Amino acid sequence: MNLFGDAVAWLLDPANWQGSGSIGQRLAEHLAFTSIAVVVGVLIAVPLGWWIGHTGRGKELVVGITGAARALPSFGLIFLFVMLVGIGLRVPAAVVVLMLLAIPPVLAGAYAGFEVIDRRTIDAARAMGMTEWQILWKVEVPLGLPLLFGGLRSAVLQVVATAVLIAYIGLGGLGYDIVQGIQLRRYDQMLGSALLIIALALLLDAIFAILERYSVPRGVRAGRATDVRTTPTGRRATADEPATT
Repeated sequence: MNLFGDAVAWLLDPANWQGSGSIGQRLAEHLAFTSIAVVVGVLIAVPLGWWIGHTGRGKELVVGITGAARALPSFGLIFLFVMLVGIGLRVPAAVVVLMLLAIPPVLAGAYAGFEVIDRRTIDAARAMGMTEWQILWKVEVPLGLPLLFGGLRSAVLQVVATAVLIAYIGLGGLGYDIVQGIQLRRYDQMLGSALLIIALALLLDAIFAILERYSVPRGVRAGRATDVRTTPTGRRATADEPATT
């Protein structure tokens, strides 16, 4: 309990939020690496996932890539890339590794969002005279957004957690205070940093959970409303008995 109190005191100490190497600076570094990696991953994965979902081509390839990529050891990849490109290029190396971790869940979400759409909906859009481009943007993209945000949510959490490891190659982030705390045996600093990482992950998870929920088109949400005719207490109107209000 004393260690937890010391960790909270370390977090709340104004001195730790000022100057070079402050908690605020480490937090900004962590968010910068996370944002860049996720944005680049989205720019690559979303168009590819939408193309696969729309055309139906390459499904097996997506499953294979996403499954294999999730098994990659993050820590080993970071050191491998740094050794290959050199210390001078460790920043782009770290971004590439984090981007590789972000792509699989986003790709899976983009593809699955299209895959779960009822084919009768697509056929109805074509029967109305919509072009393939109109079907993509007016039907498939809106209906597929919830699963896309679900994949993006998973990607962000994975990158936030993995970005802690870049401190081992001297790139800062919230993992820096953990690495330094191990060397200095500052357990309050280590626990305080861990608590901050957990809080950041929970905050981002909550934000993307809200986006995922409200990305469902209004018509689909309305269609999910409970039908009173099927509830145990509801009475069905029949030909002999008119419905009452």
